[in-house]
Amino acid sequence: MDYHATTPLDPRVLNEMLPFLKGKFGNASSIDHPYGAVAHDAVERARERVARLIHAKPEEVIFTSGATEADNLALIGAAINYRGKGRHIITCTTEHKAILDTCKYLEQFGWKVSYIPVNKLGEIDLEKLNDAICPETVLISVMFANNEIGTIGPIREIGNIAKAKGVLFHTDAAQAVGHIPVDVEEMRIDIMSMSAHKINGPKGIGALYVRRHDPRVVLSSLIHGGGQERNLRSGTQNVPGIVGMGSALEVARKSLDREATLFMSWTSRMKSAFNAISGAEQNGHPTNKLPHNLNMYFPKVESKALIQAVNKEVAISAGSACTSQEVEPSHVILALGYPAERAHSSVRFGVGRFNTVDEVKFVIECINKAISHIRKIGV
Repeated sequence: MDYHATTPLDPRVLNEMLPFLKGKFGNASSIDHPYGAVAHDAVERARERVARLIHAKPEEVIFTSGATEADNLALIGAAINYRGKGRHIITCTTEHKAILDTCKYLEQFGWKVSYIPVNKLGEIDLEKLNDAICPETVLISVMFANNEIGTIGPIREIGNIAKAKGVLFHTDAAQAVGHIPVDVEEMRIDIMSMSAHKINGPKGIGALYVRRHDPRVVLSSLIHGGGQERNLRSGTQNVPGIVGMGSALEVARKSLDREATLFMSWTSRMKSAFNAISGAEQNGHPTNKLPHNLNMYFPKVESKALIQAVNKEVAISAGSACTSQEVEPSHVILALGYPAERAHSSVRFGVGRFNTVDEVKFVIECINKAISHIRKIGV
């Protein structure tokens, strides 16, 4: 039940990757012989598959090592290339650390960053976002769907605002792509980060969508030497990983609607059961959220105590997997305007392709028993 942290590799994806881990081991840049040509063709096919899912052109897809690298390339790459226009970025208080920490890094070099607040449901204040835009603004970066509470952002509206003001719009869509519809053209997204392992693909591979027209987005490279990936991401391409990402997103494209309906039925079932627990409340938006996400607040129950109480049978988390070893409360829950007590007593459930309805029933039973026990002993 921690599918937001990562997902198991789909056997169909693994089957497509295996040949490129064995006999088809060529370097995709060495296309003068069959080994390299086969690898190159596989990379380009994967690029087409990723582009098809998000309604982009294949040449607009740049493969990276994951969404974190993609976020860094988007923000720092834009900051360097467009610094002549200004040194101002707009983001949101509930962003992933890959965005927030990168913004903090840029602040060290004179960049100004506006952190737009959200309401209790995790919805960004569009009026404040619009008001924050100034002649110095280069980029708006707001995530597509939150990795902790699942709230889906008003991406189309932000895209329209950015377009009207002549500002680039980046979105971290690591938790959204493959789970809910994403259309970079309709939503007027200029740059978008993606990850394979959030959608039953391999770890260590991601992608960045970079618009090539209206406007043509130009980023400065962070990794130099070799010129791979349109000179934006030099280095020998991870062919098995790239093939795996293309396969994972193709599987997701074909099963998106069916899985979304199934996952929403499971999270709704868990929410209804947990609402019977005294004081329990859902964090985030009750309906405008990722179908596979449920974030619950259980008063008088430390999240770490609950996680430990069930961890031999059920895997859940207190928030982002990238910061799960920290003792600080979730910055996302705090940004909703709640006290630290609520942040320390909230847990995240994430369901996925290889869960079953029987497992959902089992989790409900385990959580109920654990909370009852914890409250009795006062942990």
